[in-house]
Amino acid sequence: MFGHNFNQYIVSITRDTFYILLIAGFYKVYSLGYKMITDEKQLGFQAVLNNNYNYFIVLVATSMVLLHYNENPFSMNLVTMFIAHFIVKFSNTEKSSITYGVGMACSFFEGYLAQIIPSDGADFVGFQENIEKYQNRERVVFPVQKLFIIITKSLYCPPNLKGFNRKKFPYLEACQSFEDVKKDVAGVKNRIYRNSAYKIHRKEGQPVYIAAECATPLHTLHRVLKNCSVYGELCDINVDQVVEDFCTTLNTVIRKNPECQGKCQLVYFDDTNPNVNLADVLLQEIEKIEPDFESVISR
Repeated sequence: MFGHNFNQYIVSITRDTFYILLIAGFYKVYSLGYKMITDEKQLGFQAVLNNNYNYFIVLVATSMVLLHYNENPFSMNLVTMFIAHFIVKFSNTEKSSITYGVGMACSFFEGYLAQIIPSDGADFVGFQENIEKYQNRERVVFPVQKLFIIITKSLYCPPNLKGFNRKKFPYLEACQSFEDVKKDVAGVKNRIYRNSAYKIHRKEGQPVYIAAECATPLHTLHRVLKNCSVYGELCDINVDQVVEDFCTTLNTVIRKNPECQGKCQLVYFDDTNPNVNLADVLLQEIEKIEPDFESVISR
């Protein structure tokens, strides 16, 4: 009798777990699909698998247990549970709290990008005007006139991007910075904002010039996580989720702002892989945006 009841408990718990996972999976698929449409990018199967590895393992395990007990995983109970979950989820009118990643993205945009990208047409130049001045002064050509914002997997950002050079060619070299942008902001007179230019040296062909920098809020988070004794409240956060929220929000805000739209490019770089070279990654991004960049820099 005990064994029979025990098996029933196992089946019941497994079935409910399977249902909950399926419902959660539905919302994951919906969320991923929405991001693909809004961010206009493809999500690789391997990346999705890596980010949801435990989910897939438990889903397969529960389905195998149900099959072992000759239970139909897709019964009417799944439909009723999904409807009940839908009612509970959408009857909750409490506003969700802002995540770390969303907050950092908004702060980065308003506190930095919105200060250096647009031009007021009088007191200070914008990012593209700054590139034009740089090109005329240095007699060089930027094939893509965007600010490349690098998102590193480790969150670490070196003082100079040449710290990410992995091989002799191609490699990054820091050049003279753009002209300073000075503004009076939050009680600070003549606050200085500055962007950096880099030159990508190639084994063959002319060097390629690019405006690039790391996402400083993520580098700050990297420093915070290294000092858990001081910032204990933040040390248990899901870093991957924070980065995903940061990138998704920042892309959305940039796209919605007419003065910054099309002037920034987020680039993901796996700096933990010694075989991945940042210069290669940036050249690939440039070619995606401007397939004929060789002709552009040869003019």
